[in-house]
Amino acid sequence: MSDYQPISCANYDHFEIAILHGQCMRVTWHDEQALVHVEILRPRDLQTRNGEEFLLADTQSGRHIELRLDKIVQAQALGTP
Repeated sequence: MSDYQPISCANYDHFEIAILHGQCMRVTWHDEQALVHVEILRPRDLQTRNGEEFLLADTQSGRHIELRLDKIVQAQALGTP
């Protein structure tokens, strides 16, 4: 059983809007070791797998990452490129 905690619909909507408008976001999250990361990401998609929701995004260096939404502490839209 997963320990996933669903995020609010309003927060989910912010990710959807950023994807639709091609906006970059400054995202703060905790990884599996509870380390805090802050990075500028370009959200590409949202996925649900096994009852967990994920943000698929590209880093500024072009690396593809997947973040479980409940591990994201803060996300701020920065605008279009």
